Amino acid sequence: MEDITVLLGRWDLAARDARERMYRAPTPRERERWHALWLLAQGWSANKVADLLERDAHTVGSWLAAFARGGAAALAFLQRGGSPPALGDEAQAGLSVAVQATPGEVGVALANWNWKVVRQFVEARCGIRLSHSTCLRYLHRLGFVYKHPKKRLLKADEAKRVAFVEEYAALLTMARAGGVKIFFADEAHFRADGDLRGKWVLKGQPALTDSTSPRWGEKASYYSAVCLETGEVEHMELSGTSTSTTSAVFLRQLRDAHPGPLIVIWDNGPAHRGAAVRDYLATPDLDLRVLHLPAYSPDFNPDEAIWAWAREEVTANTCLGTKARVQEEMTHFFAGLSDRTAEVQSRCRRKLQALAEGIAGPAPAPQQETDHVVLTCASV
Repeated sequence: MEDITVLLGRWDLAARDARERMYRAPTPRERERWHALWLLAQGWSANKVADLLERDAHTVGSWLAAFARGGAAALAFLQRGGSPPALGDEAQAGLSVAVQATPGEVGVALANWNWKVVRQFVEARCGIRLSHSTCLRYLHRLGFVYKHPKKRLLKADEAKRVAFVEEYAALLTMARAGGVKIFFADEAHFRADGDLRGKWVLKGQPALTDSTSPRWGEKASYYSAVCLETGEVEHMELSGTSTSTTSAVFLRQLRDAHPGPLIVIWDNGPAHRGAAVRDYLATPDLDLRVLHLPAYSPDFNPDEAIWAWAREEVTANTCLGTKARVQEEMTHFFAGLSDRTAEVQSRCRRKLQALAEGIAGPAPAPQQETDHVVLTCASV
């Protein structure tokens, strides 16, 4: 038998295609056959594949031989006898269209699709009551997968977002030419009760995390700012709520810690404006400029990734109990970022950077020295 990679190539397929077809196979039998092909393409022997799938090695060999003769069509499983499918082609097509809308749009007064809503929809339309496993099987068969959504912010002004990308691209060009540091900044709160996240548990066991039910006020708050060009992260603990005064203090901390021209980009929150910020930015020879992201554009702020990272490593499924413990763990987290600059740059890169680099071009190789550019404009 010829090499599996060559064999796949004969039918214009690659190993990744075998994996994709495995996930999208309409029947367990066909899924098993594509699984075997994908494992063989990863370098597994036929005997090892047979052991994993609990099949005879001869059976695996027969699948491979059939694929060599007939390609993908030879791996299809043809139902012989047995009961017809619960839903016909027309009913399946109707279900596929329905699940791409909200339940309310197709006459089901519920908020979100799950297997019970599928059963209710099918029963109302076809008079057939499907089981839990059958509902899920039809969703998979129709090409649906379960994902956690991200918000699509309808109030965001697309024209302003496009204009900001162009402005940021110009800033990148200037920063590269003159040694300017660009920091993206934000604030966040971390509660002592932790953040519930998905976790691995044994099948059939509940996913539980311990909690001492700390008071709502047991939380630690912070400013942070990240420079994508260097991977540097600055932070400042916040006592109480953020205000124009605390924002000015954080800007002063950034200014003191980083000689040379600075640009700070953050959102349009009231704490990022106000008299204290304006007064500080009016300081002579400050060489610091503040820009504001377009409204409703948190996806443009790389600093959001710092907060998500902290929740992943510090508070995920972990009740710390007190504000002091939260502060202790967050201090350790921030201290460790100085040794993880490459990971900071990778984690914090956003769509904004890709769009801007499409205009300004990719970052050049590091240089020994750069000329100093003085920022003469401070905007609030």
